Amino acid sequence: MRKNHAPDKGQIMTLREVAKYLGLHVMTVYKLTREGRVPAAKIGGQWRFKRNVLDEWLEAQMHRHAA
Repeated sequence: MRKNHAPDKGQIMTLREVAKYLGLHVMTVYKLTREGRVPAAKIGGQWRFKRNVLDEWLEAQMHRHAA
């Protein structure tokens, strides 16, 4: 059984996991998500994120701001 707590590439992540992954405060991620600035889906009243989608979004953000 795997004990590694690093998210898998296609793993579904919670708001807290995303905040830790991005190095941001939970409330910052929550606000950005509510504003539609971070890709997420609301399921059962809770936000969920796919790591690979976040990685692609982050990459696009980095390229956009580098131009």
